[in-house]
Amino acid sequence: MKYTIQILFLITCTNLCAQMSEYSYAKELKGIKNQWHTLDLPDDIYGEVEAHLNDIRILGITSSGDTVEAPYIRQEMRENISSDELKFKIINQSSDDKGYYFTFQMSDKQIINRIRVGFTKRNYDHHVKLEGSQNQVKWLTILEDYRLLSIRNQLTDYKFNTLYFPDTDYRYFRLFIPGNESPGFHKAEVALRKIKEGKYRNYTTQNVRISEDKKNKQTVINLDLGMPVPVSYLKIEVKNDFDYYRPIAIQYLQDSFKTDKGWHYNYRTFASGTLSSVETNELKFDNIVAQKLKITIRNEDNTPLNIGDITVKGYVNELTARFTESATYYLTYGNPKARRPQYDITRFTDKIPSSLTELKFGVTQKIDKKEIVKASPLFENKAWLWAVMLAIIGLLGWFTIQMMRKK
Repeated sequence: MKYTIQILFLITCTNLCAQMSEYSYAKELKGIKNQWHTLDLPDDIYGEVEAHLNDIRILGITSSGDTVEAPYIRQEMRENISSDELKFKIINQSSDDKGYYFTFQMSDKQIINRIRVGFTKRNYDHHVKLEGSQNQVKWLTILEDYRLLSIRNQLTDYKFNTLYFPDTDYRYFRLFIPGNESPGFHKAEVALRKIKEGKYRNYTTQNVRISEDKKNKQTVINLDLGMPVPVSYLKIEVKNDFDYYRPIAIQYLQDSFKTDKGWHYNYRTFASGTLSSVETNELKFDNIVAQKLKITIRNEDNTPLNIGDITVKGYVNELTARFTESATYYLTYGNPKARRPQYDITRFTDKIPSSLTELKFGVTQKIDKKEIVKASPLFENKAWLWAVMLAIIGLLGWFTIQMMRKK
């Protein structure tokens, strides 16, 4: 039995190498029991796959040694945000010595969680209060000391004018803006913001280096994630308690090369944003596979910020696959020339069951490549070729002289 298992293993490996030689790596898929399954792509493949993940295949070896392919649908598990605008009307605008009041009446009893307000002024800084009521007699606080900010000048164009709060179903809402001067209230939009949370994977930074570039008035943060992984979320904690507004740029290491003066690193910018004391300093963007990141904060003439913890996350890439034949299946990858696969199941997603079992992975196998033996020329050294040619010429000359003598 021991030798039989070893022989079967060798046969499987031989078939794996022979049938999947276009790819460099394979991971066995474990737990296949139904026709449909899901699997989350593991982090250790991103350093080996084609940039757009076009070379991922699910290939199987049947008991007869044939190769079969299981179709799949790949989905980046990003969050889904939708917003339903709701009808309302402004029924009261008034003021007293404390400030200005704006009352909104909903057309029906509906759940809302967002109000966006507009002002005619280009620059403002309001600390507002939002209240809710069912009868305009008893008012309950929803938000207090909530900041709305707009900065527009030659260097900056920043606006934060949306109130976010938990789901509420009040019939009336009252916005209070303190101050003696009219805020220039122009309009409002009331909506229910629905968020379907994305599926993230958290990454631990192996090395964080923060330095101050005094010449360019910048703070530079270098992050090393240990290996290439998909990144789509950054949260930067700022420990300062004063107000700030700092533009930032996020780059990833594209390549590097060694020169006489040392290593040269090429970084490419893929996202930008703002660090602000008004917001949570969360930046979301499309997945980018990277190992080393550089975050540059423009300080201008301001004091550099005291940076705290930095959270790095990335959307999970999930495959939904269909298995119709009995085989030992592998997730194969590592072919930069591969094209994106075209499968029929992408047109019939309504047929996919809603509840699927997730598969597990076996160990990673490196697929051996059959080396193409290059035919060597008979004479690789030109000196030998000339020597042979001279010898042939000499022999021909000798035979010619001998024949002439006989005559």
